[in-house]
Amino acid sequence: MDEDDLDLDELLDEVEQKFCRNVSVASSAREDPSEAGKRGKDNEGRRQHSATKPEQPISSVSDDIDDLLEELFEEDDTDSPQLKTEQSSKGAQVERKLSSQSGGRKCCPVFVGGSSVTNGVGTATSKRSCDQLRCTSCDFRVLMFDDCEWDSSCDYLFLRNNMPDRQKLRAKLKKRRGLRAYACQCSWFSTSEPTDLRDQAQLRWVCGKHLD
Repeated sequence: MDEDDLDLDELLDEVEQKFCRNVSVASSAREDPSEAGKRGKDNEGRRQHSATKPEQPISSVSDDIDDLLEELFEEDDTDSPQLKTEQSSKGAQVERKLSSQSGGRKCCPVFVGGSSVTNGVGTATSKRSCDQLRCTSCDFRVLMFDDCEWDSSCDYLFLRNNMPDRQKLRAKLKKRRGLRAYACQCSWFSTSEPTDLRDQAQLRWVCGKHLD
C-alpha cells in the first residue's frame, strides 16, 4: 500500500466518524415528543423528591439534638432562683456604688431655724437647719441672713427685682438677735425655732443635697 492509499483511508475514517456522530444527534432529535416529555417529568419528579427529602447522615441529626438539649439546659440555668438572686445582689451593689460616687445626703424632714440652730443635715431626731435649700417654684437657691428678720413691707416684687443681690436685699431686713431670715425669688420667711417645712405649705423649698 502506497502513501496515497494511506491518506485516502485516513480521510474515509474521519468522514465516517463525523457522519456517525451526526446520525446519532439526528436520531435523538427525532425522538417521540411524548416520550421526551414523560422522561422530563420523571426527572423533575426525582429532583423534587430529592429536594423535599434531603439525605441527612444519622450522625448529623444526633449532633443537632445534642445542641438543642444544651440550649435548653442553659435556659434552665438562667432562670434558676440562685442565679436570679446573684444578679439582684450585683444590681443592688452597683446601685449603692453609684449612689456613693454621686455623694451627698438630703434632709428628711427639712428644717429651718434661727441663728442659734446648727446648720446641717436634718433628721427626725436631729433638727438641724438646712443650709442647702432650693426653691422648686422659682429655681433659686434660698439665701439666709443670721440675726435678721424680714420687714413687714417686704413683698414679692421686691424679691423679684433684687434677688440674689444680698446687699440690696438688706434694705428690707431688720436686726433681730436669734432669728434668721430666709428668701428665694418668690418667697420669704423668718424664724427663731426649728421649723418643719412640711408645716409651711406656702414655701416650695427642698433640700438640695449636702456634700459633706
